[in-house]
Amino acid sequence: MKIFLEYVSWVTVVGMLVWCTGGAKVSAQTQISPAGPALQVLVTYHSLSGNTEQMAKGVREGAQSVEGTRVLLKTVGQVTAKDLFGSDAVVVGSPVYWSNMSGEVKTFFDRWQFEFGVFPEFKMRNKVGAAFATGGQVSSGKEVTMLTILAAMLGNQMIVVSDGGAFGASATTEGESPGINDQERADARALGKRVAEVAWMVKRGQQP
Repeated sequence: MKIFLEYVSWVTVVGMLVWCTGGAKVSAQTQISPAGPALQVLVTYHSLSGNTEQMAKGVREGAQSVEGTRVLLKTVGQVTAKDLFGSDAVVVGSPVYWSNMSGEVKTFFDRWQFEFGVFPEFKMRNKVGAAFATGGQVSSGKEVTMLTILAAMLGNQMIVVSDGGAFGASATTEGESPGINDQERADARALGKRVAEVAWMVKRGQQP
């Protein structure tokens, strides 16, 4: 009798699945997981020409491709303390100004302490960070710019990652490669996707 009831229950569940999907096959890759906390990625940038903004949108697309990830896309001047501390990961983008990050991006990092008060509690500790940059020429300081962004994050005890390049995603926007090309957009998306994936690993690892 017990075996018969278990069989009926199993048939009922299968029947409900078939009815709900209109008789379609249920993909083996489909995963039904209990609702859990979403992951938030903050993508923030400074852009005058629009090139860094385009890269930022590519980063957003990549992060959003990871299930359960919510993305905030804002300029550095729009970011609030709630945005910063409420995010599990922060990706910062800057144009190259004199082989370094722009003054607006540097001011953004200065605000972390003087306006948002990250110390002495190290409020950004163990959040995931990454960088991207745009520069007019092939050798214009893009890697230095990304390293200065990552250095600011490391000083806040964040976990920094890269993709789309050794130090992050970057784009050459003048000369023979004007604007943002398809490969550079793909690099930006790859960076966003990796940031979200690693941030999920960290978030799940911290759960009790």
